[in-house]
Amino acid sequence: MHVYRISIAKYSNGLVASGNPARWCPKDVFMIYTASSRSLACLENVVNRDQFGLMQPFNILTINCPPSIKIKTVLLKSLSPDWKDRDQIHLTRSLGENWIRENQSAILRVPSSIIEEENNYLLNPNHPDFKLIKIVKTQPFVFDSRIKL
Repeated sequence: MHVYRISIAKYSNGLVASGNPARWCPKDVFMIYTASSRSLACLENVVNRDQFGLMQPFNILTINCPPSIKIKTVLLKSLSPDWKDRDQIHLTRSLGENWIRENQSAILRVPSSIIEEENNYLLNPNHPDFKLIKIVKTQPFVFDSRIKL
């Protein structure tokens, strides 16, 4: 399976987690966010950056996750109806933090908060199977100038 990550070019040389808080992780919990498609990776960046943040040099990484790697899944139906609301972010952060702390798998499939029917894949750099996950291609990526005009 291939997953995709768009990152600032100077940080795209490897699979490194920042420890910054996000939907599925609190501060200082290290996981790598990827998406099931290039377009979803683009949308995820667009909703989390302002117009000026999109003007930096970016790369898109194509990442191979071998089929032998176990994937744990958070099902949409297991989440509360308001899981996407900003004031409910503690729920998803708790799920992600528990997954990392319990070291359950190298990959966690979660629904996208933008398009629930699509998935993001969170990578656990602490899991032994993480070493099997490889960047297979890195290309420059430019956000279309019509985005966030």
